[in-house]
Amino acid sequence: MTTRWIIAAVHLIALGIGLGAVVVRGAAFRGALDHAGVQRVLRADSFWGLAALLWISTGVARAFFGLEKGTEYYLGSAAFLHKMAAFILVLLLEIAPMVGLVGWRMRLRKGEAPDTSRARTYSTISNIQAVLVIFMVLAATAMARGLFH
Repeated sequence: MTTRWIIAAVHLIALGIGLGAVVVRGAAFRGALDHAGVQRVLRADSFWGLAALLWISTGVARAFFGLEKGTEYYLGSAAFLHKMAAFILVLLLEIAPMVGLVGWRMRLRKGEAPDTSRARTYSTISNIQAVLVIFMVLAATAMARGLFH
């Protein structure tokens, strides 16, 4: 019982970390991209990555390792499938900013200025991801209440 509670709590804590991080990252991309601004983007991105790691690890444990209602329940729930579709979309949208920010980090390590030309695009992507995370919460709460099963 304690393990289930801890895994569920970490899953929800990841929501707070992730939603906050992706919103801050989106805003930071639109701000001044001087050294401090770039550092704000990268710090928010690191928290966004941490949240993804926590969501994936705890989500897989909850859905597929018998910690909650069972795999059949999750896979039989339309709300869960919609939540997973939104999560996959979040991951697919993350490809461009992730690749871009890896490039920023590599250039900074070399003492070079990062190419910030796609920052507005990355900001828009981050904002879309924030909306998708909110949709995921709606789907999760619907699932927990047996709606759209």
